[in-house]
Amino acid sequence: MSWLSRVRNAISFVIPNKGETPDNLWHKCKGCGQMVFSRELEENQYVCPICDHHERIGANVRFEQLFDAGYTVLPAPRAAEDPLKFRDQKPYPARLKAARASTGEQDAFQNASGTILGHRAVIGVQDFAFMGGSMGQAVGEAFIAGVEAAIGARAPYVVFTASGGARMQEGILSLMQMPRTTVAISMLRDAGLPYIVVLTDPTSGGVMAAYAMLGDVQIAEPKATLAFTGRRVIENTIREKLPDDFQTSEYYLDHGLIDMVVHRKELRETLGQLIGLLVGDGERVAA
Repeated sequence: MSWLSRVRNAISFVIPNKGETPDNLWHKCKGCGQMVFSRELEENQYVCPICDHHERIGANVRFEQLFDAGYTVLPAPRAAEDPLKFRDQKPYPARLKAARASTGEQDAFQNASGTILGHRAVIGVQDFAFMGGSMGQAVGEAFIAGVEAAIGARAPYVVFTASGGARMQEGILSLMQMPRTTVAISMLRDAGLPYIVVLTDPTSGGVMAAYAMLGDVQIAEPKATLAFTGRRVIENTIREKLPDDFQTSEYYLDHGLIDMVVHRKELRETLGQLIGLLVGDGERVAA
């Protein structure tokens, strides 16, 4: 065997053929633009090891990162689909079908019940990957179901927001979820249970104007975009140049709009401590 053949064999052993290489072996960081090994990114809780950028993640990954072993994903409540028979470039049902196929979820909001460091909790997660995390009737129903589950379990409700706002395909029905979720939060408080919000990138629009900013404790992930409306719209309205860090987690913290900015690696410990302080160790589940 020639030296060239030996080198080729060695290279093919280390680097598999193109047809055998997974498409998702590498991930391009949206923060620094560098290529990161996907397994390394996953082991780092989907935080870039180079620039510390927090990638967007879905409900199932959140649940795995936060809950103790043995949590339960709660069934999604039923909601009317395409109540307005809406159609733009595509019929609304076709958009729902595509979003469900790409995410594997019924809609943009999912709940689970379990324990965090031994403390009972119900967690609701909004997934931006599902139609931009837009708030429609299904999201409203899921949020209310999460509140009811928390009240039934005598546990705090922890919500992770990630949304572009109300879902335009449902018109006024999507906007009605703003007062409905606000009433649900009042039910939670009447029951004497904490409502904790974790703002993630991005949270905006009708969600920002509703349940995203009504927490007893307001937390945000680092450098998340948090806004009611777009930066350019505000600048054109007030005719002033806004600060570079405007509408970021750090800006909100500096101006007293949120309580803390917490790195994803510290989030589980922080939530466990908060629940222990707000609910008390009397609610802790024995290991």
